Order: sequence, then structure tokens, then C-alpha cells
Amino acid sequence: MSSAKQKDGAATGVREITYAEAIREAMSEEMRKSDDVFLMGEDVGVYGGAFGVSVGMVDEFGEDRVRDTPISEAVIVGAATGAAVTGMRPIAEIQFSDFITIGMDQLVNQAAKIRYMFGGAANVPMVIRAPAGSGTGAAAQHSSSMEAWYTHVPGLKVVTPSSPYDAKGLLKSAIADPNPVVFLEQKLLYRVKGPVPEEEYTIPLSSSEVKREGDAVTVVTWGRMVNRCLEVADELSREGIEMEVVDPRTLMPLDEGPIVASAKKTGRVLIVHEAVQTGGYGGEIAARIADSEAFYYLDAPIKRLGALDVPVPYNPVLEANVVPTHEKITAAVRELVQ
Repeated sequence: MSSAKQKDGAATGVREITYAEAIREAMSEEMRKSDDVFLMGEDVGVYGGAFGVSVGMVDEFGEDRVRDTPISEAVIVGAATGAAVTGMRPIAEIQFSDFITIGMDQLVNQAAKIRYMFGGAANVPMVIRAPAGSGTGAAAQHSSSMEAWYTHVPGLKVVTPSSPYDAKGLLKSAIADPNPVVFLEQKLLYRVKGPVPEEEYTIPLSSSEVKREGDAVTVVTWGRMVNRCLEVADELSREGIEMEVVDPRTLMPLDEGPIVASAKKTGRVLIVHEAVQTGGYGGEIAARIADSEAFYYLDAPIKRLGALDVPVPYNPVLEANVVPTHEKITAAVRELVQ
């Protein structure tokens, strides 16, 4: 299997597909390889999932392997955990990531701890897929970004792909992993198109990537904020400010090498995330940089830019301004490079 980066895929069969299509392809391809892999969740069958990610899959794989569940996240996560322990590889879709909270006991006290508690004699190879984040007018109970919760739990892996290429390659690795993986899909990315090779490839979990090279400031970001930061980078480049954009892609376990190397290179670091700033994962990344040799290369304090510490509003104007905007990111970068 190839783990080539997106820019290396030009010589292979590459077409433009959406983030949602890339996720569907990853699931379908892995289900064709093994009968142990199956999809479960609310309305994932005939309806095709809340965001249409699994459209058509029930026609190919049938209702036993694309399985509609009761409206109970506790049941979904608990059943996925039991299936995984007995040798299956379930992919459990939660309609909105906020609702993982209803299955937190099963996820945190069972799935995350079973392999450790049984001394490795039992594995829990399951993936919890969930749309996360704001931007669709779904209001406070359907728009949270809670990735920091999951990174705090030993035994869980946490993945946050920002492009169709990354979504497909990382999901394939998540399905193959012997540990429970929380796979967070920013819902505004589902219709975003990008190049994805037709050939088989995977992206290893815990593999940060420099999405754009620069020498003025390092911006570490993930999810839909990657594209927003890249847009800011293109704009500031015309003024001679070259941003280096680093996407962790997997938050836990974190591949901090490219982040530390970039911080050493530029001497200035901005961490941008859609989750609220207080207690956000940006604080962990800042601490990792401060604890590394990059600390001695910094020319300014590490800066964080997260969402305001409020529930996500329903009002579209307020919703758009709660998270880091183009203008807020630009201002933060300008402040760092002054």
C-alpha cells in the first residue's frame, strides 16, 4: 500500500471527489476486503446517514452489514465495543459528535480501557465516526468541537482529517487499527472536493503534515480551519509574510516532530482551532513546543486562537463569528510577526 502524500499522487490515477465520497470509498473498500468490517448507526442504511455519507452502501452490502440502530448512542457505542472485542471491526456512525457524550461511559470506561485491563489479550478495533463543528446552523447541541475530551482518555486515538485525501487514507488506517479510534469529520467539509488517487493508499495514524511551507510564522491547525488558514496564508504571502501551515491530522497520538521542527524554523507559533479556547487541544500543543528544543528558538510567546467560550449560537452571524474567522487569524499572524 502506498502512503504517498497528496502532491505525490499526480502521476497516478487521481480524480476530484468530495470528502464524503472519500469516506464512503474507504468504508466500502475495507468492507469488500473483510466481512468483519461493518457499518452501524442511526439511519445509515436506506437514508444514507444524516449527511449522506453512506448513500448506496446498503444496496451493496445489505442490512446486516449496513445496520440501522435504535436512537441510542449508548447502545451504538456499547454494541460496537462488544462486537470489536469478539473479533469484528465495527464502524459506528454518531449523527452529531455532540451525542457521543451519551455513550461516554461505554467509550471511556470500556472501549478505551479493555485492552489495558486484559493485558493485551483483548483488542477493541472499532471506529467511532462523527460529524463535528459549527457552520450549518445546527445550534448549540449539534455544533460542538470536543476533540480535547477524547485526547484526554488513554486508550483512544483521535483523528481529524482536513481533506478528502486525508479522510480516505486515515480512515483506512483507523479501520485496521487494533484500538478504538474517534474519527471526527467537520461537517462543512463533506461537500469539499479534492484530489484522491484511484489506487490503494493509506496514511499512517500519527503523521503530521506540513500543508504549506513558509518561514515567517508557524500555524498549527486541523479540521476545517486548515483551509481557512491556507487562504490567509495565500493572502499574506502577497505582502511578503510566508506562513507555514502544519496539520497534525491525528491529535492522539500526536506526531509532534514536524510541529517542533517548524517552530524552530520560524520562531513564531500560532495554534488555531474551532473548539473553544479554554481547555482546547491547542494548549497541549503549546506545552509540547514549550517542553521541546524549539522553545529556545522562539522569538515571541506561543499564541492560541480558538472559539469564544460560549455555546455555538443558532444565529448565523453570531455562529460565524464565534470561531476563528479569516480576519481574526490574519490579525493574530500580523501581531506575531510585528
